[in-house]
Amino acid sequence: MNIPFLDNWRKRNDGTRGQGLASAVAVDPEGVAELLAECELLRVRAEQRGLELDDSPASLAALDQLPPRWRDDPEELPWLGNDAGLYLGTVLVRNVPGAIWSIWPSGRPVVRLVSGREIDVVEAGLDWAMAGSPELSQVYAESAEG
Repeated sequence: MNIPFLDNWRKRNDGTRGQGLASAVAVDPEGVAELLAECELLRVRAEQRGLELDDSPASLAALDQLPPRWRDDPEELPWLGNDAGLYLGTVLVRNVPGAIWSIWPSGRPVVRLVSGREIDVVEAGLDWAMAGSPELSQVYAESAEG
């Protein structure tokens, strides 16, 4: 995968969290979206359970139906939750008109809707992974409405 902004970001990042990634979003939003869409751990775990994640809203509903076996591994849980949030964000950006990735000053990626509302998808993914609520498909549906 060729993401040219990444090397420049690493060179310029002066330690201010999020600033480099935020500028990368402005320069190469598609590259950042591709990077955030990787969600490798989540995609591997879903595939192991026979579910292919195709970046569609229906795949979020399918994820919601998986037995939460990842809760048995406290070391993997936060990583999987983070990936679930990034996957939720990917589905929003690819399917909700005008939805874009944005980076908070803390460095946390969020999805900004046309209305200006920002969805903390990482927090939603972590909540989903740890407690099963809110469901990813529910967050998507509420966000897609407006």
